[in-house]
Amino acid sequence: MFGIGSTELLVILVVALLVLGPRNLPKIAQTLGRAMGEFRKVSTDFQRTLNTEIAFEEEKDKQRKKEQAKEGKEEAKSPSEHAAASEERPTASADTKKEEQA
Repeated sequence: MFGIGSTELLVILVVALLVLGPRNLPKIAQTLGRAMGEFRKVSTDFQRTLNTEIAFEEEKDKQRKKEQAKEGKEEAKSPSEHAAASEERPTASADTKKEEQA
C-alpha cells in the first residue's frame, strides 16, 4: 500500500491519534474514506472513457485504411481508363504553341 510497511502505518496512526484526538479521528477517517472512494469512481470513469475513445479512433483508422485500399484497387484495375482520359484533355502547352505560331 503506497510502499508503506505495517510498522510505518502503525506509527502514522499513533501520531494521528495523538494529534487529532480520539473524538475527531473516526470523523476524519470516514471523510478520508469517502474521498478515496469518490476518487476511485472518478478515475475508473475516466479510464473507461479514455479506453472507449481509443477504441473508437482505432476503428476509424481501420475504416480509412479499408477505403484507401479500395481506392487503390480501383485505380490499379483501370490504368487504361486513366490513359484514355489524359489523351482526351488538350494540354496547355499545345494551345500556347498554336497561339505563338499565329
